[in-house]
Amino acid sequence: MLNVSCQSTDDTKKNLAYVDYVYPQLDSENSRWFFFSSACRPFGMVNLSPDTEIDGAWGSGYRYKVDTIKGFSHIHAWQLSGISVMPIDLKKIDEKSLYKDYYSSFDHAKEKVSPGYHKLYLDRYDIDVELTSTKRVGFHRYHYNSDNGAILINLSGQLGPSKIVEGSLTQIEPRVLEGELTNAPTRRRPKSTKVFFRIVFDRDIREISTLKGGGKFLVKLNESKGQVKMKVALSYTSLKNAKFNLDQELPHWDFDQIVEESRSEWNQLLGRIKVKGGSHEQVQRFYTDLWHALQGRRTISDANGYYPDNTTDTFKIKQLPLSKNGKPLFDHYNSDSFWGAQWTINTLWQLVYPEIAEAFVKSLLQYYKDGGMVPRGPSGGNYTYVMTGASSTPFIIGAYQKGIRGFDFEMAYEALKKNHMPGGIMDKAGYEHKTKLGGGLNYYIGQGYVPYPIPEGKFGYHQNGPSLTLEYAYQDWCLAQFAKALGKQEDYDYFMTRSKNYKNVFDPTTGWVRPKNQMGEWLEPYDPYKHGAGFSEANGAQNTWFVPHDLEGLAQLMGGNDKAIAKLNHQFEEAKKLGFTIGTSIDQEHHPEYSRIPINYGNQPSIQTAFIFQHLGRPDLTQYWVSQVVKTVYEELSTDRGYNGDEDQGLMGSLAVLMKIGLFQMTGTELNPVYQITGSSFNRIEIELNKDYYEGKRIVIEVENNGEENCYIKSANFNNNGMKSYTLDHEQLVGGGTLKLEMSSKPK
Repeated sequence: MLNVSCQSTDDTKKNLAYVDYVYPQLDSENSRWFFFSSACRPFGMVNLSPDTEIDGAWGSGYRYKVDTIKGFSHIHAWQLSGISVMPIDLKKIDEKSLYKDYYSSFDHAKEKVSPGYHKLYLDRYDIDVELTSTKRVGFHRYHYNSDNGAILINLSGQLGPSKIVEGSLTQIEPRVLEGELTNAPTRRRPKSTKVFFRIVFDRDIREISTLKGGGKFLVKLNESKGQVKMKVALSYTSLKNAKFNLDQELPHWDFDQIVEESRSEWNQLLGRIKVKGGSHEQVQRFYTDLWHALQGRRTISDANGYYPDNTTDTFKIKQLPLSKNGKPLFDHYNSDSFWGAQWTINTLWQLVYPEIAEAFVKSLLQYYKDGGMVPRGPSGGNYTYVMTGASSTPFIIGAYQKGIRGFDFEMAYEALKKNHMPGGIMDKAGYEHKTKLGGGLNYYIGQGYVPYPIPEGKFGYHQNGPSLTLEYAYQDWCLAQFAKALGKQEDYDYFMTRSKNYKNVFDPTTGWVRPKNQMGEWLEPYDPYKHGAGFSEANGAQNTWFVPHDLEGLAQLMGGNDKAIAKLNHQFEEAKKLGFTIGTSIDQEHHPEYSRIPINYGNQPSIQTAFIFQHLGRPDLTQYWVSQVVKTVYEELSTDRGYNGDEDQGLMGSLAVLMKIGLFQMTGTELNPVYQITGSSFNRIEIELNKDYYEGKRIVIEVENNGEENCYIKSANFNNNGMKSYTLDHEQLVGGGTLKLEMSSKPK
């Protein structure tokens, strides 16, 4: 556990910038490959950081308790990695065994990490290492204590999620190297992905040699003693574009300037939300959560707009639309799934960072133009079919309904409708690359539910009939709202009818959503607390509540609002005994006790449940359980916990931010979407609004009588108008103003 001061943040004599509060090592003992990236710009192509574990997508990258550096690699992305380097001192190592023995220990006491910057000391070589980056160029600064300095460049072997193959390196000038490598296919990313790079040193190269086994290159430098700088520019399209990215983004050698520019960029984004009140540790955790909300998803397009299109049988290099001055109108992205994003980044980005939300919408639609489908999670310019359903549907529609409309929304509707029909992405279950049988969409349309098991057999991951039925029903409801907004009444009626299909997997005799086979027979025996038995990354107790679009309808199936509230409240009381999560990491998801938890805030399927009470007439229970989850799951600064499960590229960080500022959306895709008001972790919150999208300048939330026990809203007013319900619609909120809350230790 990191020990930090509990000094109130109202004491401003430290004058800390927002970026100074971020604690990047949070939960880093449980990292995934893309979880931790220190020397990185927001959504950067380059994600430069040290690697202590390199085997597999899970449990790899920077793992805090592992004390050995195995390289500094430049890509930490969903199903992608690439170009690992290691500065060494040849005087301290046997060059003959260098290809298999070049790792070095390091000490956290000599380490400094902040967004955009990483510094540490390699014990074995007596070398100080500093890392920073632009969006597409990694920048290294080493301090050697001898003239035997060299760089080992690794272009082979397992590196995180990918096996790196076909690595090559060529010297083209006295100080310049060029090369490429290939990310071999994985079970999640079905096609290979090339990475091109250009390396430039601030001094001449004395010699390059290929080490035994191939794929590893030793670069010896002239006059290495003292400070040495190296730039590494990337491109997914060509060597020419790697050079363009370098020339465009880093034409100079001022390392400190790039550190400061990166710091400034992060600070500007983090500073869109300003918090006061609460302890120093709470503010650190808040800005760390917000940093996570802007991490993980990566740029794959070059500075001139060229990008890799791997969506069809033939690989192509294409160019994004350009402005009149020749600049790309948006970036193209590599991204894990938007599964669960309807309760996390959808709300946060579309309110606070609408320009980011719009860029991602445009990128998703570019995949549709190229390959005919909007992806769930693309990697290397290709579909991966990660997770299930059409999880990008709520993201795109939510942007439209909130007035973010700098895209062709008629084409967007066409694309999303195609995804929801036979032949679209709903047909495919997780990682189902070559068939379209695992998603069970034909059964969902024909019989009103996806059976479990799928009669045709196992064709992919997550072929869980009840989960698929619930997910499709919600996403159909979202699409119906889009149809209504565009005046497509027939489509509206059709998808609204489909959105009621969730009722077909609700078993009134048990009161739970329950697996049902093709013949209409309920699964026997049925245990609603058994993890994975018909449910994707959840159990039946958790997943039963996945009906965000018709909670009152669900409650009626349970016997009415009072019975539904009592049932859910009991689940929370039981979940509290286990800390509301499946332990401290997703590795414990199949633990015999943790897997049976009735509500899990360590993964996406049930993270909306605390907000259901308010929809059923009990806002006090929403306020209470939100406060309990925040202080149990999303507080503290520690390397061994933080998100207590699966932080999928900013989803849990976003949820933590929303719960702490007290704004949440259950559906997010209706006309003029509604925000629930739930109280706040801080005495004052100020949200700066983007003037290019919203009329208001800022949203201010002022909380009176705040405190750990005072979790209930006694009174609320917005712009001096009293509020009977603790909700605000989007137009009200982005018009700007002040929300004042008076808190109490007793429910109203």
